[in-house]
Amino acid sequence: MTPARRRRRAASITHLWAREVLDSRGRPTVEVDVGLSDGSLGRASVPSGASTGRHESRELRDGDETRYGGFGVRLAVRNVTDTIAPAVIGRDPFDQPGLDRRLIELDGTADKSRLGANAILGVSAAVARAAALAEGVPLWRYLSRTAPALPLPMVNVVSGGLHATGGLAFQDFLILPIGAASYSEALEVVYAVRAAAGDLLAERGLSVLKADEGGFGPALDRPEAVLDLLVAAIRRAGRRPGDDVALALDVAASHFFEDGAYRLPDRPAPMPSEDLVDRLESLVDGYPIVSIEDGLAEDDWEGWAVLTRRLGHRVQLVGDDLFTTNAARLERGIEAGAANAVLVKMNQIGTVTETIDVLERARAARYGTVVSARSGETEDSFLADLAVGTAAGQIKIGSLAQSERLAKYNQLLRIEEELGRDAPFVGAAALASASRLVG
Repeated sequence: MTPARRRRRAASITHLWAREVLDSRGRPTVEVDVGLSDGSLGRASVPSGASTGRHESRELRDGDETRYGGFGVRLAVRNVTDTIAPAVIGRDPFDQPGLDRRLIELDGTADKSRLGANAILGVSAAVARAAALAEGVPLWRYLSRTAPALPLPMVNVVSGGLHATGGLAFQDFLILPIGAASYSEALEVVYAVRAAAGDLLAERGLSVLKADEGGFGPALDRPEAVLDLLVAAIRRAGRRPGDDVALALDVAASHFFEDGAYRLPDRPAPMPSEDLVDRLESLVDGYPIVSIEDGLAEDDWEGWAVLTRRLGHRVQLVGDDLFTTNAARLERGIEAGAANAVLVKMNQIGTVTETIDVLERARAARYGTVVSARSGETEDSFLADLAVGTAAGQIKIGSLAQSERLAKYNQLLRIEEELGRDAPFVGAAALASASRLVG
């Protein structure tokens, strides 16, 4: 049963502090504490990506090679305590849009590079969590703009690209438990398939060591080899490929795009956009693929329009580097007929309000939405509450491994329990709005 929203108590921001903590790769990141006059305390820590689009908001790093190889965040921490704190102490924590506008004004740059998107997001998310506590409601409820729903998990099983060292150009190979009737059942299915994939790799003498997001990083050099493995794992787990469990790709094509062409290790010559679209279409023809992320490079707008005309009626085409959770880039994509879904990463844009605005604009345009973690994550589970409160439909956290990933999966289990026996679960319906006829 959904808890009733309590009446707000008057409160103001009285305390703001930040510190360096370590993310899942052992690199520093920003953690922020916010205290309110009623005693409520909110805390948030900020993720970081390895595969980053050049249009993302900028995290601030120290660049001092004597500390953490230059990845320290003392400058961002100082910006929270010395610049942001004096400007927000005394503000109403329940006015999230007003707070986030003030943070954007303080920074004064288009990409949040002066104060750092990591500093700004830490404050924005910590205030939201403190306000939820002050209001006496769960964070997912506080963030809600629509009826809440548990998302369909999109789960990494095999990694390549910048997330691993196995030689695969494509970045992630994922499974979606589309036949599950509930979120908890979805996790059971994912566990079975992932375990079967690990067994198959071990039997073939391939590595079962984990990549950044907990997926396996075997020495396979062609996407078809990975997809064959996943289909076999689905069957070994007693499920039906395409009915119970479907497949997804994160191509991350920007990372093998050079001088106007795509360069794959298993192709001898550079490929124009049309040839890569042909390759992706052949994969969709041969395997139960329902979603492709970043199938083309971040600024290949003409190629994206071709890809969407060719495959947009068959599969979800997700823009990550293409959109970078940026409302202006999403608007351009909508107008150009590029992609039919958007990946939503809070640290790509830098505030809670801007993140929710992109989710709502995508929904209005009938684009699918996938709330996503980063390769460098923390144990903060904010993302899970965001996905439920906004009814995003899909969530991409990483594999069923490592505490920074499991923190989000487990938070979704807690929310499922809070919502009760009939907790709404989007399931395979999440893909319906994205995979639509286009052009």
